[in-house]
Amino acid sequence: MIIEKEKNGTDLVIYLSGRIDSITAPNFDVELKSSIVGIETLTLDMEKLDYMSSACLRVLLSVQKIMNARGGMKVIHVNDVIKEIFDITGFSGILTIE
Repeated sequence: MIIEKEKNGTDLVIYLSGRIDSITAPNFDVELKSSIVGIETLTLDMEKLDYMSSACLRVLLSVQKIMNARGGMKVIHVNDVIKEIFDITGFSGILTIE
């Protein structure tokens, strides 16, 4: 898992690549939650994300609840593998995916 960030005022874009599974999800959770302090709009770019487990989905749901109270969160550049995971789990109807 590789996380790169681009902050512009209260907007944050996080670029994810690699795999987020049960081993890396706890680090993803800590990194994401510490990164959104003072952030109103969060964008997660998943173009280079190869895989996500249910542990990652739990992190996304948790962060989305926080961001909904501040301004919003969206997911962009979802590849076919991740889109299928979102579709199967019902997250396509929960997350804002562009």
